[in-house]
Amino acid sequence: MSDRDAPHGWLILDKPRGLGSTQAVGAVKRNLREGGYPKVKVGHGGTLDPLAEGVLPIALGEATKLSGRMLDADKVYEFTIQFGEETDTLDAEGEVVATTDRRPPLAAVAAICEHFTGEIDQVPPKYSALKVDGKRAYDLARAGEDVELETRRVTIHSLGPLHGEGPSDLRSTFQTTAGRPDPYDPQAPLELADAVTLVARVSKGTYIRSLARDIAHALGTLGHVTYLRRTKAGPFTEDQAISLDKLNEIGKGAPLQDHLLSLEAGLDGIPALALDQTSAQAARQGRVVSDLPHPDGLYFAKLDDVPVALVELDGGTMKVVRGFNL
Repeated sequence: MSDRDAPHGWLILDKPRGLGSTQAVGAVKRNLREGGYPKVKVGHGGTLDPLAEGVLPIALGEATKLSGRMLDADKVYEFTIQFGEETDTLDAEGEVVATTDRRPPLAAVAAICEHFTGEIDQVPPKYSALKVDGKRAYDLARAGEDVELETRRVTIHSLGPLHGEGPSDLRSTFQTTAGRPDPYDPQAPLELADAVTLVARVSKGTYIRSLARDIAHALGTLGHVTYLRRTKAGPFTEDQAISLDKLNEIGKGAPLQDHLLSLEAGLDGIPALALDQTSAQAARQGRVVSDLPHPDGLYFAKLDDVPVALVELDGGTMKVVRGFNL
């Protein structure tokens, strides 16, 4: 029997390439077990492809009740499009299905981003986890079947070239313009791009691989994703993320509390609602609480520092949306 408290909250993992999201959850479970923590539910807040890296929120204990909200949250990605080849998976893992010698001018790449900002229609990759007649699209595609996925409406909140430092082989030509001719000057030599790295803030359901494909097509060429990193998921950023090595140290005795974020850290932007003992007891029993002098909306109800429930207020009446057993 463990003498440690059961953990409840968020562990933000900087998922490395090659590791699936389900494998990442398994690694967290293993390290908690080896570290002597009581068994709790563990889940992730948004799948990352094995070839993608970056922010993967892992929910522990009662925080798993908020995983659905994390799936609905906006995400931020950095991604590199390699022009000239399209693959069946739309990333570097797949087979090349078409090639072209055409390369887009830098000025055109910069200008096309505005065209893809806002609400857009997108066809997901056939190599995706979406279901077609009850079967995963990627299973049908791997079996050689012709997969047709429906167009979906997604929102690209922002899209543009990535600025700042990064690994030299991932820097786009946007990232250093010192000494370059003005690409918008008609007298300047036309500079073409073999690859470009962009950053996008997107709504749930957006496939970056599809976005890269469509950007390449709009530029009159072909392309696929060679680098994909999620830098933000909902309120969680890469600054809060820990490496797999740090996670493994928890299994060897390093304190989990050094990295565990509170349950309410996943409720960015939702105001707190302080309850008294009577109201907290009512909420825990699922009963309605009336005559609360607060505006309508969603609240995070607490008794002192203890999370009680996610609640909805309507006309001063509080109803429990999701209760926490803490």
